[in-house]
Amino acid sequence: MNEEGTASSTGGPAHPLSPAGLSRAEVADRVADGRVNGGPARSGRRVRDVVRANVVTRFNVLMGVLFVATFAVGARKDTLFIWVVVANVTIGIAQEVRALRALERLSFVSMASVLVRRDGTDVSVSPAEVVDDDLLVVGRGDQLPVDGVVVEQAGLEVDESLLTGEADPVMKSLGAMVLSGSVVVAGSGVVRATAVGSAAYARRLTDEARQFSLTGSELRAGTDRILRVVTWFLVPTSALLLWSQLVANETIKGAVQGTVAGVSGMVPEGLVLMTSLAFAAGVVRLGRRNVLTRELAAIEGLARIDMLLVDKTGTLTVAGMKVTGVEAAPASGDIDEVDDALAALAASDHDPNPTMAAIAIAYPTSPGWIATEVIPFSSARRWSGASFTGHGTWRLGALEAFRPDTSPADRLDEILATYQADGYRTLVLAHHDGEILTGGAWYGRIVAIVTLSERVKSDVAATVAYFGTQGVELKVVSGDNPTTVAAVARRAGVAVIGVTDASRADEDDDSTIVNAAATSNVFGRVGPHQKAGLVSGLQADGHTVAMIGDGVNDLLALKRADVGIAMGQGSPAARAVAQFVLLDGQFEALPAVVAEGRRVIANIERVARLFLTKTTYAFTLALATGVARLPFPFLPRQLSLVAALTIGIPGFLLALETNDTRSQPGFVRRVLTSAVPAGFVAALASFVAYADARSDQASLTQARSTAAVVLFAVAMVVLADAARPLRARHVVMLAVLTTAFVSAVVFPANRHYFEFAAPPAATWLKGVATAAGAVLLLLVSRRLTRTLTRSV
Repeated sequence: MNEEGTASSTGGPAHPLSPAGLSRAEVADRVADGRVNGGPARSGRRVRDVVRANVVTRFNVLMGVLFVATFAVGARKDTLFIWVVVANVTIGIAQEVRALRALERLSFVSMASVLVRRDGTDVSVSPAEVVDDDLLVVGRGDQLPVDGVVVEQAGLEVDESLLTGEADPVMKSLGAMVLSGSVVVAGSGVVRATAVGSAAYARRLTDEARQFSLTGSELRAGTDRILRVVTWFLVPTSALLLWSQLVANETIKGAVQGTVAGVSGMVPEGLVLMTSLAFAAGVVRLGRRNVLTRELAAIEGLARIDMLLVDKTGTLTVAGMKVTGVEAAPASGDIDEVDDALAALAASDHDPNPTMAAIAIAYPTSPGWIATEVIPFSSARRWSGASFTGHGTWRLGALEAFRPDTSPADRLDEILATYQADGYRTLVLAHHDGEILTGGAWYGRIVAIVTLSERVKSDVAATVAYFGTQGVELKVVSGDNPTTVAAVARRAGVAVIGVTDASRADEDDDSTIVNAAATSNVFGRVGPHQKAGLVSGLQADGHTVAMIGDGVNDLLALKRADVGIAMGQGSPAARAVAQFVLLDGQFEALPAVVAEGRRVIANIERVARLFLTKTTYAFTLALATGVARLPFPFLPRQLSLVAALTIGIPGFLLALETNDTRSQPGFVRRVLTSAVPAGFVAALASFVAYADARSDQASLTQARSTAAVVLFAVAMVVLADAARPLRARHVVMLAVLTTAFVSAVVFPANRHYFEFAAPPAATWLKGVATAAGAVLLLLVSRRLTRTLTRSV
């Protein structure tokens, strides 16, 4: 790109470069034209939209009408069901607003002020005030808020690792492009802004990632599907029930109570609440392991993943390099001073680059040499060095810096090529007895080879091995050199089966890299859109994909993956868009994260069986009562008591248990094949006991009491089955719940509140016999269901 006369990114006329920068009038014109950096775009969704979506639902409206009707006829004791609705709405709004706020805060470029040259003066402005064609004066530590072209430079080097995945700083010459989000790590320069606002590279990525969406959830989707089916049955059943209650009851209050008991029982509103509470408990558990969870439903995705994409820089590796070896160069002669020379070079460099910092760690003790001249590292020279009194001059750098590229290959070239093929960075140490020469020929000799590598996190290998045993396939995806990525992957314990260089594929064509996924598990030079395309391709093949990254180049993939996991030390944008953030950046936390997801979803599945059993028996009872034109067998408070003791309380306890079963697709099918037969048996038994009591001339209160006892007994058997394998804590739980129900039936105050009354002895005996027959039928039904399920 030319330094001058380049058309602006907005398509305006070319701006003749002036060393004084833009004038005040030129800045005003660009602001008026909208060619200003500005702030981040919004996601398009507002808090009021979240509130409306969670409050105005079919079931909330229905339950609200039932609450008003019950309250209006004076049956206030039967309005307990409304608190479940309130809890559902509160939790739903809280989690969506939390996700929305995180996306609104999503911005990669920091908001520190920047220095721009206007009217010949360097002034400090906010990143939002930078306009097209502004001249930005940058130095070490500055972050570019816009894309631009270098018009002045003095040893300018930038770190683009969070943008491209390239671990090494990049030297920027005159006319070179620099991207928004890159950080100056050495030198200084002046950059002319060529792309501002939504046209800038980092802004384009973050705007794409900012679009609001909740994490995909089979539990949520399955529950919604069940609720839709319930809705279709609910309307005609409710109408039939209401008509029958108006006919069978002598008062409006009795009709409303019967209708509310039947309709509220058909709505599995507690299932949504229990799922949210189980997810919330998972969030707390993960928080104790320094894992931040941004969306409750994302925990479910952890239980289903079978493909894990891992970025290299910052995920498998930590910042900086480490010295892996120092060896004598061929025909180097005496190198007794090599270790001291390296220590002295490190001690003399007061502003070390990552390479010299690694040498300082490897050689922390200075030999005490006195430096007379020090030349820091420069990408243009490709070496650094120092002269020491009585020890001559030592230089450390790339081989090409000490001899022409046209030199014939020798044994040294072969050694370096072998190390480089294995992903190591190689430097040579040279020595001569004279003073440092900043230019001209080099008259010294190469005495040693220094190899360095990226530092792989100590916990990586064990975590990689864990995923291997769990059937989760791992792929390393990075913007760095493919050879380097493969070397790091091997040191991390990944069995490399194939390496793909994505730079040879079209950035806008995902097919090449997706096809390579069948034979490769290491990918280098992968662009941001290619990463996202790889995620989509794997998902299209039926995989549940998790993505781990830390940079802006990972944003789109993190957003598109079923589960996005960001490292705590990564970019703010990556942390904002991911569902999970490993706050301490420890890869070893992932097994615990996955185990938590499996625990939650496996337990929610068995809890869902309990709630849908209740929905089934409520539907069946409503139909039977409607056809028979009898008062409903339960008051709302009686049904609430049975549901609380056999579903609500034990369901919550079961949802918190340890469970490492890997989740499988088919949540709805498994739950319904278990819940529907159990619910039908429970309804049949309680209705038979109720009808028999009515035929024995028992009062309505006595008949309802008999039905409640039978329903409780059958529901406890269903609960015991859901809790399998039964352990001591389960037996204690069942005993406590049974005691609580007995106290509600026996103690006068409780009996009065719930309107229980003892029926004749013969009715009790027939009720016990009915319950026993139902339990036998449940066991037969369970065995038959499991046999049919296995044969499908």
